Amino acid sequence: MIHLRGVFKQFDGKRKVTALEGVNLSIESGEMVSIIGPSGSGKSTLLNLIGGLDRPTEGEIEIDGSLLAKLDDDGLTRVRRDKIGFIFQFFNLLPTLTCLENVSLPLHLRGWPRKKIEERAKELLSLVQLGARMDHLPDELSGGERQRVAIARALSVYPPILLADEPTGNLDTSTGVEILRLIRDLHERLGATVLIVTHDLAVADSCRRTIHIRDGHVFQDVRR
Repeated sequence: MIHLRGVFKQFDGKRKVTALEGVNLSIESGEMVSIIGPSGSGKSTLLNLIGGLDRPTEGEIEIDGSLLAKLDDDGLTRVRRDKIGFIFQFFNLLPTLTCLENVSLPLHLRGWPRKKIEERAKELLSLVQLGARMDHLPDELSGGERQRVAIARALSVYPPILLADEPTGNLDTSTGVEILRLIRDLHERLGATVLIVTHDLAVADSCRRTIHIRDGHVFQDVRR
């Protein structure tokens, strides 16, 4: 499903910074994997490259049979749109749109019929237990509820890959446990491949596989 071969990523500024150095990694369909490491270790860079949000300086990334380096910007956009759902630490919801409208937005961008969009968005909000909050704006919700909306939006096209960058990092402990339980439940129900970047050892330990990143290298790959 996801394959990285000799991936390097450098950022140019006043001095060059190597965020990833020669990463080789394979993640199979249906796995739930945590990526853990200290700040600056390269784990979020790794997630961004897998998600097609950035391109590597060197090396190959293959997502569900597509070599990202061979895709132009439109091709990358299609991969992100059709194959990958993103969950971010700070939710990234549009504040002037209701829950229903936030979840519906990716489907409007795909040109779905309005009735089908509304049905899917309602289905997903019910799936994340927000059926009674569909008409609420983000600032009328708790942090945990906002993250549930973000998860519903990420699942709007039932993508085969779900990427989560510190999904519990902006939440209190009990709400974080609840969100993690929801992600695990959706993983089991939908069979998506899930990658979670986290600082939280409890989140990492909840996955059957944990990849440890340090100084731009994969230095440990633990399977349980």
